[in-house]
Amino acid sequence: MSQNFENKKQLVQDIKDKISRAKSVVFVEYKGINVANDTELRNKMREAGCEYHVYKNRLVKLALDELNITCLDGKLQGPLAVAFSYNGETDAAGILDKAAEKTGVSMKFGLLGQDYVDDVTLKALANLPSKEVLIAQLLGLLQAPATGLCRVLNGPAEGLARCLNGIATK
Repeated sequence: MSQNFENKKQLVQDIKDKISRAKSVVFVEYKGINVANDTELRNKMREAGCEYHVYKNRLVKLALDELNITCLDGKLQGPLAVAFSYNGETDAAGILDKAAEKTGVSMKFGLLGQDYVDDVTLKALANLPSKEVLIAQLLGLLQAPATGLCRVLNGPAEGLARCLNGIATK
């Protein structure tokens, strides 16, 4: 077999591995992006623990077929780039959403796990706060009743202290 065929087989295996490891995969139309914006986008992706690559649609389709992911059949058309998010489901979508106006890229569809998500869902994912922020908000909600109870129980003693202080200062 030719070296080119072997290279393509290896590339399909790499794509398959990346899709398997990724928490989310975003397919992006990259028409109109210039080299400087593309480089900046790739750097932001790398900093966030994501990857951004341009592959031939046919090779991506082969990798998806090997993984038995059929929800994207017929959707891989035109100039598409692929963003893989390994740390969090929203990382790549968030970066791409922020970069959309400046670079001209637009999110078309994606995979969340092995489920299809459309561009509207990707936009909603992009606007979600990070996992750490959501955990902090949840902890705040869980602490609110205990904090409120402490304030209520502390109220009479605080009122008595204010009254005594008022009497002492007269």
